[in-house]
Amino acid sequence: MELDGKIIIISGASSGIGAAAARLFAARGAKLVLGARRAQNLAALVSEINERGGTAVSLAGDVRDETYAQALVDRALDAFGRLDGAFNNAGVVGEMGAFSEMSAANWEVVISTNLTSAFFALKAQLPVMKAQGSGSIVFTSSFVGYSNGGLPGMGAYAASKAGLIGLVQSVAADYAADGIRINSLLPGGTITPAGGENNPDFLDYISGLHPMKRMAAAKEIAQAALFLLSDQSSFMTGSPMIVDGGMSVRLL
Repeated sequence: MELDGKIIIISGASSGIGAAAARLFAARGAKLVLGARRAQNLAALVSEINERGGTAVSLAGDVRDETYAQALVDRALDAFGRLDGAFNNAGVVGEMGAFSEMSAANWEVVISTNLTSAFFALKAQLPVMKAQGSGSIVFTSSFVGYSNGGLPGMGAYAASKAGLIGLVQSVAADYAADGIRINSLLPGGTITPAGGENNPDFLDYISGLHPMKRMAAAKEIAQAALFLLSDQSSFMTGSPMIVDGGMSVRLL
């Protein structure tokens, strides 16, 4: 029970990696605060977890809203009295195509969802963990932010995910002595709604790019997040943990 009794926030929990993480973390003993925009999906997941003997509550909202980041922390404190970890997983890919044709609106959506939201999350989560003297925070970045290798059409996404890796490393150094660990998780192609799970041709194409010749299941990425949030990774902070089926090896 790697997370036995730990109180953990998961954003982007209504589907994909976030939902897989919620099911896995609950099975490993965590008590969860689940966040996402889709309230109905969150309510269904909370019911599923609680019916299976787990413990979860939810709060719907938009991670681009600074007040929502604080509200998730307050929800954890009100429901459980502390906050031991956070899996800040919400994100978007945005428009894909020639950078010169990208709209400013798309740039703002991608950067605010993937990067500015991390600033809001840290501002809300760190004071509680610092007062406790412990905590583990994980952000979902991407191999695209670490070693894009010239993948076309992903300028805003690559910028946001690379920025997230840099943010994590800087803040991790600031708070390491306070007992707080902060790491980033860098998945490769993962079968999720955002990852094109309903498009077989796209899945075949992306699978072929990976040396393992397949994409990850959402649970495989959730298992890596579990490790980073658990005490088993107690000497890791500031790390970009690559779980990409060999994509970064091929691209370097």
